[in-house]
Amino acid sequence: MQMDLLSDIRQDLCQKANLDWLLHQFDVKNAFLHGELTEEVYMDIPPGYNTTQTGIVCRLRKALYGLKQSPRAWFGRFTMAMKNNGFKQCNSDHTLFLKHRKGKEISQLQDYLATEFEMKDLGGLKYFLGIEVAQSQQGIFLNQRKYVLDLLTETRMLD
Repeated sequence: MQMDLLSDIRQDLCQKANLDWLLHQFDVKNAFLHGELTEEVYMDIPPGYNTTQTGIVCRLRKALYGLKQSPRAWFGRFTMAMKNNGFKQCNSDHTLFLKHRKGKEISQLQDYLATEFEMKDLGGLKYFLGIEVAQSQQGIFLNQRKYVLDLLTETRMLD
């Protein structure tokens, strides 16, 4: 699955390079905590919570990180925010949102998303999921040097 994801990312970045699009990155703090659940979800009482009753469960009102519904709930809320800001969702790739660029669109998008989510502007894309990204006039260049060095250091195999 990791290789499929990397292949998808490479293909997506290749398309961006061919279209001469700028890559910009935002970080949404606690993204998966922003999802609204559309179905009833229950969980066991957390360890360490003292109760004398048995068979008690918690009903969740918001998505939690690690909950299988969290990514879908987060993406649903993000999709609505993007559409409310005038973006159209691509039919062939539902994770791609398009809007004709007008002036300072990135700063307007950041301002709008900041009203919906607590977020930080990371600027031009430089590092994503273990992939270093460098964008220039000649194209987009990807490498995993830092990722590999971190793995070798962690496993004490750097020598």
